[in-house]
Amino acid sequence: MAALSGLASALESYRGRDRLIRTLGYCCQLVGGALVEQCPARSEVGTRLLVLSSQLNHCRTILRLFDDLAMFMYTKQYGLGAEEEDVFVRCVSVLGNLADQLYYPCEHVAWAADAKILRVDSAWWWTLSTAFWGLSLLLGIARSLWMVAKLRKQLRSPMAAFTSRLPRSKWRAVEAQIQSEVLTLLSNLADLANAVHWLPPGVLWAGRFPPWVVGLLGTVSSLLSVYQAVRAGGRADATTP
Repeated sequence: MAALSGLASALESYRGRDRLIRTLGYCCQLVGGALVEQCPARSEVGTRLLVLSSQLNHCRTILRLFDDLAMFMYTKQYGLGAEEEDVFVRCVSVLGNLADQLYYPCEHVAWAADAKILRVDSAWWWTLSTAFWGLSLLLGIARSLWMVAKLRKQLRSPMAAFTSRLPRSKWRAVEAQIQSEVLTLLSNLADLANAVHWLPPGVLWAGRFPPWVVGLLGTVSSLLSVYQAVRAGGRADATTP
């Protein structure tokens, strides 16, 4: 009952529903792609799962039509990152916010073109939105690598050795932050591999992944995201008086 209660609570939020839809969509693509390619006797089931995956992805595209304002408010609130002490983190965060902000309208135009609402080349707008997504992921990867190196350096410094004799709450907090950055790094790497796959042919490994590989990478990224959300919720519950 506790698990069902937690799932119901997660589904009440937009982010919770999006994580579930994303995970289910990529899982369907993974299983469906594997059945179509590796098990001809189950190819019909695999094809149906791929169709379901496509519809779930389309559902997320529709829901993202309403994300622009929330992204704009977050970008406006962060601004130029004046409260961020690390200059490198500030720069990549500002650029990442800009890439995310530009991603949404490009995707909206591409969707509208596919739906015959706008008479423009949808392929060009899909490519542009994917490029902005890939740029955002690259910046996120750079940020995570920088933060992991910085935090590990803190733990190995002479001052860290001295503070290890003190209560370990701060020490554990740094270790938890390192783990969170590593998980974010792995999730972004998996998504970046798919982002490159969806670029026009001729760009690195674009178009070379079979459906089950795309599903596998997306599933890994989605499960890591779900795990981080659950862990963050657990920490919040533990610190609630």
